[in-house]
Amino acid sequence: MAGYKETPRQKMIAMMYLVLTALLALNVSKEMLDAFVVVNQSVEKTKENFSSKIDQIMVDFKFQYDLQPDKVKKYYDSAKYVQNLSNSLTSYLDSLKYALIDYTDRKIEGMEEARNTPLGEVESKDDFSQPTNFFFVSDASITHNKPSGILKRRINEYRDKMLKVIGEPDSSKRLGLRTEGPYYDADGQKQSWEQHNFYYTILAADVTILNKLHAEVRNAEFDVLNKLYKRIDATDFKFNKIDAKIIPDRSYVLQGEKYKAEVFAAAYDTIQDPEVYVMQGITKWNDSYLSKAQRLSGESGMVDISFNANRVGTHSYAGVIKVKNPLGKEISYPFSGDYIVAPPSLTVAATKMNVFYIGVDNPVSITAPGMADESIRPTITEGCELVPVEADDHNYVVRATKGVTNATVGATALYEGNTMNLGSRDFRVKRVPDPVAEIAGRKEGVIEKNTLLAAGAIIPAMKDFEFELYFTVRSFTMGTILNGDWIPKRAQGNRFTAEMQQIIRDASKGQKFFFESIQAEGPDGTIRTLNSVNLTIN
Repeated sequence: MAGYKETPRQKMIAMMYLVLTALLALNVSKEMLDAFVVVNQSVEKTKENFSSKIDQIMVDFKFQYDLQPDKVKKYYDSAKYVQNLSNSLTSYLDSLKYALIDYTDRKIEGMEEARNTPLGEVESKDDFSQPTNFFFVSDASITHNKPSGILKRRINEYRDKMLKVIGEPDSSKRLGLRTEGPYYDADGQKQSWEQHNFYYTILAADVTILNKLHAEVRNAEFDVLNKLYKRIDATDFKFNKIDAKIIPDRSYVLQGEKYKAEVFAAAYDTIQDPEVYVMQGITKWNDSYLSKAQRLSGESGMVDISFNANRVGTHSYAGVIKVKNPLGKEISYPFSGDYIVAPPSLTVAATKMNVFYIGVDNPVSITAPGMADESIRPTITEGCELVPVEADDHNYVVRATKGVTNATVGATALYEGNTMNLGSRDFRVKRVPDPVAEIAGRKEGVIEKNTLLAAGAIIPAMKDFEFELYFTVRSFTMGTILNGDWIPKRAQGNRFTAEMQQIIRDASKGQKFFFESIQAEGPDGTIRTLNSVNLTIN
C-alpha cells in the first residue's frame, strides 16, 4: 500500500462522494433518483471487491501462521483484531441502513425486508424528512445520542484503533475516514460532519453515503492488513506461495547444441534438496508419468535440466518438484516448459531494395536468430565493401564498384569457443537506373513562356527510387524552328544560356522547343544520355 498518500481506491471513493454531493445540490427528479441508484450500485460493487481481496490476504496470513506459528502469531492476531474491528463497524453501518429504510418506507416491514429490497425498488427514496428525523432530534446540533452522532463516534474510534495497530499517529493521513471537516452548506455556513452528510438528505443519498462509508472501512482494513503482512520477515519462511520456476539459458537453441535450464523451487530452504522428475514430449504433468519420468538430482534446492537438441522444431517437457514443508508434509509443484531448436541461419535484409546499386550506400541488416550481434562476423564478395553503421551492431552499408554483377553476403559466428558458418545470401548488383529529364516538372506538352523562362534549367529526377541520390546534367542542346530554319544551341551544365533565354522570350504562341542530347553524370561516374524534352509555347 502507499505510504502517506491516498490510495487509488480512496481517490475513487472520494470522487463518488463528490458526485453524490453534487447530486444533492440539485432538485430531485426521477432521473436524479436513478443516478443515485447507479452510484449506489457502483459503491456496492466496490464493497464486494474489497471483501474478496481481504478474504485472500487472510488466507495468506493463515497459511504463514500454519507454517511458522511462533513467528507469525503476533501479526496474525493483529490481523484478526483488525478484521473484527472492521466487521463490527460494517455490521453497524448495514444495520443502520436497513433500519433507516424500514423507518422511512411505510411499505417495507422489518429490517429483513429492507435488507432484501434493492434501492431502486424503495418507493420513498426521495423522502428527506423521515431520514432527518431518524438521524437527528428537532435540534440538529443535538446528536450525541442519535444515530448520526453515534456513527461519527464509532468511525473515530475505529480509525484511532486501526492507526494504533500499525503504529501511526492520529494525525496520519492514512486510512481516510476523517470527520473533523471543516464542512459548509450551500450558503457557506459551517456544518458538523453529521449535518453535512445526513441533515435534510433524501433516503437514496443516505443509503449511498452509508455504503460509501462501508467501502471506506473495507479499504482501511485492506490497507492495514497489507501493512501487517509485509512486516513478516520473508527470509524466515521456506514457503511463500511456492511456484516451480524454470530459468533456461535460452529457449532458442541451434541444431546440434543443447537446451539448458535451471528448475528450482522459489524461496525454498537450501538445506533440503527437492526430488525432481521430468519427462519430454508432454505439456502438462500428471502423476501417472512418475514411473516413466527421469529423476534428476541437484544440490542447494536447485536442479539443472539438459536436453539434447538434435531435432529441429518446438519441443515441450513437464515435470514435478516434490518437497517437504516444515510440518513434514510432502508437497508437489508441477512445472512445464518448451524450447525451439532451429538450424543455424543468417538473415540478411536489404532494407531498401533486393539488389545492390553501384555508387550508392546500400543499407543492409545482418542478424542470426539466437546469436548475439557482437558474435557475428559478416563477409562480402570481393569488389564490394561492407561498412558497419556506427552505434548500431547489426546494420551496415554495402558499396559496390563497376564490373561487379553479383554479391554474396555471408557470416560466421563464434559460438561456445567454435566458429560456426551461419550461411549466406546472394544479391544482384546493378547500376543506378536513368533519371527522367524534366523542365518545370514536364517532359512534353504545352507550357507558358514565363513558366519556361522561370524554370531556366533541366532537372534529372529519380522516379520511384528509394535512394536519395542525384545526377548532374553536363550538357544539352536546345533547338527550335524559326522562319522555317532549324536553330540549335548548345549549353554546358543544366541551365539555359542567355542566348537561349532570349530566343524563348521572342517565341510566339505554338512555337516548339526541343531539348535533346542531354548528357548527365551519375554517382557511379557513368555518363548517361537522357530522354528528350519537347515543349510547345502556349
